[in-house]
Amino acid sequence: MDALTGLLGDEATVVPIADRARYLADWSRDLKGLARTVIRPRSAAEVALVVQECLARGLPIVPQGGHTGLVGGATPSGDGTEVVISLERLNAIREIDAVNFSMIAEAGCILQNIHAAALARDCLFPLQLGAQGSCQIGGNIATNAGGINVIRYGMTRDLVLGLEVVLPDGRIWNGLRKLRKNNTGYDLKQIFLGSEGTLGIVTAACLKLFPKPNQTETALVAVGSPQAAIALLGRARRDLSDLLSAFELLPRRGVELALGVMPGLRDPLRTPSPYYILMETSASGLVDLRSLIEQFLGGAMASDLVSDGTIAANVAQASEFWRIREGMIEAQVQRGRHLRTDVSVPISSIAAFLETADADLRRIGPDVIPIAFGHLGDGNIHFNVIPPATLDESAKTTLLRSCENIIFEIVDQLGGSISAEHGIGRVKRDAFLSRSTALDTTLLRGIKKVFDPSGLMNPGRMV
Repeated sequence: MDALTGLLGDEATVVPIADRARYLADWSRDLKGLARTVIRPRSAAEVALVVQECLARGLPIVPQGGHTGLVGGATPSGDGTEVVISLERLNAIREIDAVNFSMIAEAGCILQNIHAAALARDCLFPLQLGAQGSCQIGGNIATNAGGINVIRYGMTRDLVLGLEVVLPDGRIWNGLRKLRKNNTGYDLKQIFLGSEGTLGIVTAACLKLFPKPNQTETALVAVGSPQAAIALLGRARRDLSDLLSAFELLPRRGVELALGVMPGLRDPLRTPSPYYILMETSASGLVDLRSLIEQFLGGAMASDLVSDGTIAANVAQASEFWRIREGMIEAQVQRGRHLRTDVSVPISSIAAFLETADADLRRIGPDVIPIAFGHLGDGNIHFNVIPPATLDESAKTTLLRSCENIIFEIVDQLGGSISAEHGIGRVKRDAFLSRSTALDTTLLRGIKKVFDPSGLMNPGRMV
């Protein structure tokens, strides 16, 4: 600690033991660890100095952003050997180029602050997450975050033009290019996107911006089944001129949970429905978006794809619709320990997945509450399970492990992925590696060895 304080010249860089708690547990509070120390450098150069010092002393490093992940990727292990490097003080927006529709932001910038800075220049950064008030862009990049707008704008991987990265040996790789087309060999930035801090520490990024929409229409509609929801999605993709930004599946049981915990929240439609779709379209320019969405929903109702629905009359009502989506998550948290999954299957297989998983789970635990919701438009379903409240913690652990195995097996059969957007971290590492071929594993470990031959950068995560 004396060496690091001397190198960096700032006592605030080293977090006192009494103040470390928030760096040692993930958002869910399910995972907790210990750290040798927690360091908060102020620049890429200081990150490099800390990395060099840790390498010289053989100390493993855990890069950490807003710490909103759910797979233990940024939570230190329990043995207290790892040094946590928090990027929270690297929080400057270095540049906004509204002509080039790009922004250079440091890794510790809160995602919501990036949204605000872009909007102030009549631009949009479209990555939208439930945790956007506290997650940091460096963590979004390291985990290749998804969110609600993937159907239109893609994953974080699709929103990054360039990166600045501190490598495991302390060198700084400057790839902060603002180019949309650059065909000069390997695209090195893509190596770091989704690497979960195992190959280096992202310290800044050049992000893609888009024109700020001047029209947004949010609708909540009732559908009778997942099959109807999929049919509605196909029709929306064709009829809405690629203006569809979000298409979320909400089950009735999830809506009821949300209504029970969110003050002032009302049942969205007159008659309950087995499923709802929360959809959003946005546009800039001369498109008459309101007329377009009205025509689309009128046709969907005439075709019996939709039994009821409403278009938000204003921003406040649209926010109420999204509060239902957020309330489902909050309600599950209030129920205590539960299973969270983050899986994807081909969109054409979603209905079969939901039907099979629901039936199989009820056979092993008739009192479990399956809650399947999420990003229907890109095939990403959060299939969560709330165990009976009467079980003790040991029994809950056993039951939820069995539920996860069932869900993953069905995902495997349908050619899906056990992690659509949360990543691997420590929680899903064994499940990930057991599904990797020998060649996959050889290539992954080969890449890791090239960048981090000492194995000190976020060890035990992913590979």
